Amino acid sequence: MGMLTCTGMFFLLLLPSVFSWGKEGHFAICKIAQGFLTNDALTAVKALLPDYADGDLAAVCSWADEVRFHKRWSSPLHYVDTPDFRCNYKYCRDCHDSVGRKDRCVTGAIYNYTEQLLLGVHDLNSEMKNNLTEALMFLSHFVGDVHQPLHVGFLGDGGGNTITVRWYRRKTNLHHVWDTMMIESSLKTFYNSDLSSLIQAIQSNITGVWLTDSLSWSNCTADHVVCPDPYASESIELACKFAYRNATPGTTLGDEYFLSRLPVVEKRLAQAGVRLAATLNRIFTSKPSNLTRLNVHKGGHISSNNVEIM
Repeated sequence: MGMLTCTGMFFLLLLPSVFSWGKEGHFAICKIAQGFLTNDALTAVKALLPDYADGDLAAVCSWADEVRFHKRWSSPLHYVDTPDFRCNYKYCRDCHDSVGRKDRCVTGAIYNYTEQLLLGVHDLNSEMKNNLTEALMFLSHFVGDVHQPLHVGFLGDGGGNTITVRWYRRKTNLHHVWDTMMIESSLKTFYNSDLSSLIQAIQSNITGVWLTDSLSWSNCTADHVVCPDPYASESIELACKFAYRNATPGTTLGDEYFLSRLPVVEKRLAQAGVRLAATLNRIFTSKPSNLTRLNVHKGGHISSNNVEIM
């Protein structure tokens, strides 16, 4: 099918002051996305959200991180590793877990949960008993993950996790810098530690200085419902050009690194939000015939309860 050729508690979710910084990035992505949903998609999303979310997709956008330690099968679904220094991504080569099981990576998960939602929405297979609420929450999170450049990083350093650096005076690793610390520094430096101000600035850029580019962000090739592979290719290219550059082990990263990379971080948050909304709009306004254009790879797909759907 498609173009591929190979075979937490409620109050913690709602209060930005107690978020970890990774949660703030995902919160921003889902806030941006919800603002671009069609009426049909917004109605469907609100119907699937758990009651504690109170109709706010952002309230559950980090759920996939919160459950990854007791849903251990889901851990490989947050990223995809690529060969060191090649600076490119190929689904058939790269989408597998650490023991080689195919389709178990972030792009495979995006395909899978999109398919589950489409099948569930149109009730095309009454025997498929997927949890559509979990599928929505996984999909919303993984679309964010694939836009983080080091979630499509090098295999040899675990997407920067084994590259020890200092972020100003704080010892950390390169992956954590991109996951959380640049957003943290941005909030403190430019937004008075107010997450809503950061979100508003990104929203203004989407309809302002990025407008020409943003109009194409939501497009999928060949009119497919979902298309995470180009997003992954963008991420590894950005990882090579910005994340890994001048960030060797032991490096102290400061103003020069921060100020030159922050625009990349903010644009990736924006792209993730726009593209998540576009994907949900296509899912919840599509007709059953659109399943033929889903662009899901052949082979097994991982369901929300770790049962393969063939």
